[in-house]
Amino acid sequence: MHKVKHEAATPGQADQGIFCDAYREFSPAILNYLRARDVEDPEGMTQEVFLALYPQLPEVHGGLKGIKSLAFSIAHARYVDEHRRRLKTPPTTGYDADADPRCCDSAEDQLLEAEGSAQVMALLGTLQHDQQEVIALRIVADLSVETTAEIMGKTPGAIKQLQRRALCRLRKLRPSLREEQS
Repeated sequence: MHKVKHEAATPGQADQGIFCDAYREFSPAILNYLRARDVEDPEGMTQEVFLALYPQLPEVHGGLKGIKSLAFSIAHARYVDEHRRRLKTPPTTGYDADADPRCCDSAEDQLLEAEGSAQVMALLGTLQHDQQEVIALRIVADLSVETTAEIMGKTPGAIKQLQRRALCRLRKLRPSLREEQS
């Protein structure tokens, strides 16, 4: 068993040798303790425990036994803090657009559903060339506004405006494509 204060350490400063010994000796057990308590990030919390332990080492008495006691006290306190945080934080789940009943078909989907491809091509043929290009890049190729703007050499605002005008024109030509008012 090591003494906590080595002669090489200056008063108020932790001995790195003792810290390394304590880490090698106790980190696997602390990690297992935190895993058993179902901590979200047991490896990260183990590191936090030893970061909190290090500045307290010069004040610990009882050698490695005292360090072990302090290290597990810190680990338990960190576990309790995380447990309380979890209780206060509402659970989160990922968003699944396919499972969202609030979604409705877009004007583009309605158009494709309502018309055959020859009719869709004829409708798209009524649009200005830039509007056709925006619809092709944004809807068919599923590119972002920024990427479409880059390809067409326009600003993102211009792309949004062209897309809006194209969709408005298509809605006028096909009254069944009007979006439902919510």
